[in-house]
Amino acid sequence: MAEDTKLFGMKAESGRWIFILLGFIINICLGSVYAFSVFKKPVQEMFKIGSFEGNLPFMVFLAFFAILMFFGGRILDKLGPRKVGVIGGVLVGIGWILAGWLPGIWPSIWAVILTYGVIGGAGVGLAYGGPIAVASRWFSDKKGLAVGLTLAGFGGSPFISANVASALIKSSGPLFTFIAMGVAFLAIVILLSLPLKFPVPGWKPAGWQPSAAAAAAAVDLNTSQMVKTPTFWGLFLAYTIGCLAGLMAIGISSPVGQEVIKIDAATAAMLVGVFAIFNGVGRPLFGWLTDRITPRWSAVVSLAVILLASVVMLSAGEGTLVLYVVCFCALWLCLGGWLAIAPTATTTFFGAVNYARNYGVVFFSYGIGAILGGIISGQSKDLFGNYNVAFIITAVLAVIGVVLAIALLKPVKKA
Repeated sequence: MAEDTKLFGMKAESGRWIFILLGFIINICLGSVYAFSVFKKPVQEMFKIGSFEGNLPFMVFLAFFAILMFFGGRILDKLGPRKVGVIGGVLVGIGWILAGWLPGIWPSIWAVILTYGVIGGAGVGLAYGGPIAVASRWFSDKKGLAVGLTLAGFGGSPFISANVASALIKSSGPLFTFIAMGVAFLAIVILLSLPLKFPVPGWKPAGWQPSAAAAAAAVDLNTSQMVKTPTFWGLFLAYTIGCLAGLMAIGISSPVGQEVIKIDAATAAMLVGVFAIFNGVGRPLFGWLTDRITPRWSAVVSLAVILLASVVMLSAGEGTLVLYVVCFCALWLCLGGWLAIAPTATTTFFGAVNYARNYGVVFFSYGIGAILGGIISGQSKDLFGNYNVAFIITAVLAVIGVVLAIALLKPVKKA
């Protein structure tokens, strides 16, 4: 027990903040998937494909991210965050590197889908859960804030990665860019995963006690118990809607800027970086909000913002730069928000004991949202020649999400 009272040469209450920093940097690497819209047009031009096919690597990446999150959650307690993080880092790096190498001998979009999408997405799915679980366990007194700060790196990643990728694509092409970024991610994720560890069972910050109300309401459900509750289905469906809208916006940020607002590629890439700041800010902001107004009402706030942004985007056109920037900042912000609301809600409603496994199931919402968002945006563009239908659909779904959140996101009653 004594050896766990110190971290990095400091008292645990101070040293635990280092885990937030490590998780933040790891997530900058993992979150570079959100810069894919910068790759999308060059990849479409390289393989001479349409918008829907151009979305496939992004959609598959996010689907495998969600699938492997489930398996990562099931092995996290057994192997620990260090080993799972290293395995994930190896797959992330290899996936990106092969995405730059394989199309040279197999010039097909499927070369990118199988490497970047399947291998890279699987690696992110494994590596993603560790820093969240570490933050949640070391910060039982500030779960929402700690998880939000850790994940801010994932959401804010394109502020760095989109601009780096854009410059490299311009100078050396997309394939070299995949390789260069993959090498960097391989080294960084592995090295920064090595210090990650959980506190000993029962550890809590000195002087902190859960509130009497929280202690009385606390439950610890396993996964089979969790999925039988209305609360789970309310969270799962609302999370799917929040992710669908946000991931759709992320996937089309650069194309909408260039094709609808008529800005150049460099400006679109720069704005993707700006949007990423809001995605990053959304995590600690909604984490803080969730701690204060409950997951239920923070979910309602997020879905209401998605509704407003979707409706306003229907009037976007050439020259409406401010409207575009405000709406996409809001959509990226809300996606970031959901990636703090959902893990905090999972712990709040279903307990910390089985958090990793439970959140692995909840996180399937993210993968479903990624697939549906990619289909909706790609088919809207390919079939109707614009993105208006996509924003009509996200507006309608946001209304449904508000109803679900109000009706179902309630604490589970003890048996």
